[in-house]
Amino acid sequence: MEGPFNRKFGSPDSRPSGPTRRTVVGLILGAPLLGACSGGGQISNPFGPSAPEGPPGPQQQPLAVGTGQVKVGLILPLSAAGNAGVAAQSMKNAAEMALAEFQNPNIQLLIKDDGGSPQGAQQVTQEALGEGVEIVLGPLFAASVPATAQLTRARNIPVIAFSTDSSVAGRGVYLLSFLPESDVNRIVDYSAGIGKRSFAALLPDNAYGNVVEAAFKQAVGRKGRLVAFEKYTADRAGAARTVAQSLGSADALFIADDGESVVAAADALTAAGANLRNIQLLGTGLWDNPRVYASATLQGGLYAAPDPSGFRAFSGRYRAKYGTDPVRTATLAYDAVALVAALSKQQGGQRFAPETLTNPSGFAGIDGLFRFRSDGTNERGLAVMKVASGGSTPVAGSPKSFGA
Repeated sequence: MEGPFNRKFGSPDSRPSGPTRRTVVGLILGAPLLGACSGGGQISNPFGPSAPEGPPGPQQQPLAVGTGQVKVGLILPLSAAGNAGVAAQSMKNAAEMALAEFQNPNIQLLIKDDGGSPQGAQQVTQEALGEGVEIVLGPLFAASVPATAQLTRARNIPVIAFSTDSSVAGRGVYLLSFLPESDVNRIVDYSAGIGKRSFAALLPDNAYGNVVEAAFKQAVGRKGRLVAFEKYTADRAGAARTVAQSLGSADALFIADDGESVVAAADALTAAGANLRNIQLLGTGLWDNPRVYASATLQGGLYAAPDPSGFRAFSGRYRAKYGTDPVRTATLAYDAVALVAALSKQQGGQRFAPETLTNPSGFAGIDGLFRFRSDGTNERGLAVMKVASGGSTPVAGSPKSFGA
């Protein structure tokens, strides 16, 4: 059976026309529609506080968009306070934009507001299942995903959630998010490819650092050797001194943290006597930050992230439609809706079966290639970016297909 990645649409009149055609065909055929973090759209720390601050607003009423036969639930924290509610609204807009750009999709999107809580997620998941959804997109927060999964698994209904916490993935629950593991694997593999074999690392002692540590040690074990490793809390000086003393035997130094903290860690290493110009600095997608680009110490550093061109193109279409900039995670909602619309058109009764969703060829969306693993996590095809004054430049493009 042909996989959804390489199957072509049945007839010319079933394809979207104009610019929309390239967007949607790219999702299935792997056209180079690679997206990323650029300008004001950088990826923030995915392990930052997820609970909304302050009281939530009034819960939004359910909304049905589209008239197709395949019902799809979309669960977002629309009434959550602060940035969570803003992000949810932007993701809702992107989801509706995907429907509009995919010509005549056979889906109906049932948009539900979970308020940002597990209890809310459970309530609206029950509603969606009662209304006959075949797949659920969302929730956004890690704590809400198990509440939804408890109900969907009993009905064999798959979930494509937006959390960055790999621990909530599992049977029937797939994560369409920017997972730190993909960043780590890409940057270590690239570094080994340019001759780096001895690695040092300085990581934060927090949830994000723990996830990155596990992935980094595993990746380095395959490609080289680890000569120095330290984690820091608020005081970076001690850990920086220990790492600085070992840099003579390392040819690459990995610092994984968000923009301000990466700069502070690099400054602490310099203060401890490290000459960072003599070693290749490495990072993750959190380096896509103006503070990093403005740091003289981090110039020339390399990090893995989606290619910027796709997000720029998406942002332009979003601004034209809604008059404002999208949040960085808006592409996740767009790609999720475009994916289910395309699978509904192509795959018949097997559209959301595990073997369809985990097709090893994967899919190509706004942010480039992605594929779901059977354990519910994902793998992304990422570019390698180089830190430069005022921005970043790609030194290695995103892959056009996944290897075996």
